[in-house]
Amino acid sequence: MVNPLLKTGELGIFALGGLGEVGKNMYIYDINGGIYIVDSGILFPDEQLLGIDYVIPDFTYLVENEERIVGLFITHAHEDHIGSIPYLLKKVKIPKIYAAGIAVDMIEYKLLEHSDIKTPKIEEYKSYYTYHFDHVDISFIRMNHSIPDMFGIVFRTDQGILFHTGDFKIDFTPVGPPAEYDKLAAIGSEGVLCMLSDSTNSERDELIPSDSKIGKSINELFSRINGRIIIATFASNMYRIQQIIEASVLNGRKVAVFGRSMERAIEIGMQTGYIKAPKDTIVTNEQVNRTKANELTILVTGSQGEPLAALSRIANGNHRQIKAMSGDTVIFSSSPIPGNQEGVNRTINKLFRLDVEVITHGPLADTHTSGHGSQNDLKLVLSLVKPKLFIPMHGEHRMLKLHRQLAIECGVKPENILVMDNGEVAAISNTSIRMAGKVTSGEVYIDGTGIGDIGSMVIKERKLLSEEGLFSVVLSINSKTKKLVNEPTIISRGFIYMKGNEEITSLLSNEAKKIVQIELNRKLYNELNLKQAVIDHLNTKIYDMTQRRPLVIPIVVDLKN
Repeated sequence: MVNPLLKTGELGIFALGGLGEVGKNMYIYDINGGIYIVDSGILFPDEQLLGIDYVIPDFTYLVENEERIVGLFITHAHEDHIGSIPYLLKKVKIPKIYAAGIAVDMIEYKLLEHSDIKTPKIEEYKSYYTYHFDHVDISFIRMNHSIPDMFGIVFRTDQGILFHTGDFKIDFTPVGPPAEYDKLAAIGSEGVLCMLSDSTNSERDELIPSDSKIGKSINELFSRINGRIIIATFASNMYRIQQIIEASVLNGRKVAVFGRSMERAIEIGMQTGYIKAPKDTIVTNEQVNRTKANELTILVTGSQGEPLAALSRIANGNHRQIKAMSGDTVIFSSSPIPGNQEGVNRTINKLFRLDVEVITHGPLADTHTSGHGSQNDLKLVLSLVKPKLFIPMHGEHRMLKLHRQLAIECGVKPENILVMDNGEVAAISNTSIRMAGKVTSGEVYIDGTGIGDIGSMVIKERKLLSEEGLFSVVLSINSKTKKLVNEPTIISRGFIYMKGNEEITSLLSNEAKKIVQIELNRKLYNELNLKQAVIDHLNTKIYDMTQRRPLVIPIVVDLKN
């Protein structure tokens, strides 16, 4: 079966996640009847998604077209690119997963936590590999990012070359292997039909510092600090973890690690050789209290203010092994992800209350750099690759729009650029690009062990409960005798305090009685109609009296038997 939105000779490109948002990246290349999936990530929820652990793409299109899937190709190991793989495998049969280096270990670790999944073969690719499929050859270009083994993906098709950059920045003095700029120039000389490129930092026109500069800055900071150092960073940032270990060794410090994801990252980093530490540098949690303060670095999770992470528990004073004390210095080797600023500020304030020195990234200390390229980086890649057609990806809508403008400045014709939303399909021929229509896309919420059983109505109700509270009325009736058996019982949670508000509760109880009697006396009595009538009437009355709209829940007990 071929995608009905595409004409003969066209190929399709669209996203099930990653457009109009920073997260849940999943891009689909529909070429010659085959579906090539690039990445399968999660989105971390903002404060509006109450109780939601994370958000994944809607896989409906892939379920409906399962027999056409060729494979899942992974650019790198960040959660917003691999986090939803277990949930994808529960829904869809994937013939093979293609991943490089550290991403293989991260995916294998992730799948071990889901025993109910039949894992497909994970093929580990290298930068010089080429895979041959039906009228499609796939190869890879190493790029620099804030995690090792980040690769752009090159599709050679009958229509022309497609290039998917993945997440990248231009770093001429990287901590790990350098990016393959020669390959970018080579495909540019050959002629690239269409490029999809990372738009995350398209608003920033300043120079993004090299990762190696941050290493020097951290070392300099460590040399000036006398007490214990507690440092928080992303567990996925292997290069930063290695820099922290190196700075500790240079300054005669041991390293203790707290936080499950950080412990796992160090284990994987040591297995793959990205993290190297002299013998006895990393100490056990039991040895922490036996190590002198000026000889200890504590590496923790919680750089984004996550409530259950190690740093948040230290700030709250409820960490089992680490108690913050005067003389400690806490370093945030990260910048807050949009939406996380409030949580980070809360943690910082609590640390200041504990008389702890706090250092964050800013003009006084370079403790972090972005893994995404700014405007000059994006323009350099556009100039090297010289795509005929262009689709900005990986970013909120304003970022995509700004990236479009950068592409025009680099010589791409405005009519050859599409700024799209998730689900919108770009149909590409060897000469043009057009918007062909839409496929099913959306958000699926993960809440505990539930996948997709929480909808937008539930989120709306949670929000209402958190802001307005709950008002419940228990009604004991006899539908045979058409009588209210007992006085209504009123329950209020987060709306009004019952004691001291007897007048309001009594009045609302009488209003409920009136409505119940009217509904019971109807010829065609129906319990659902009774409940709805009580909700509608009490909603109006409560708002008139209090200017608030709590969630009204009537509970009807019918004693007819």
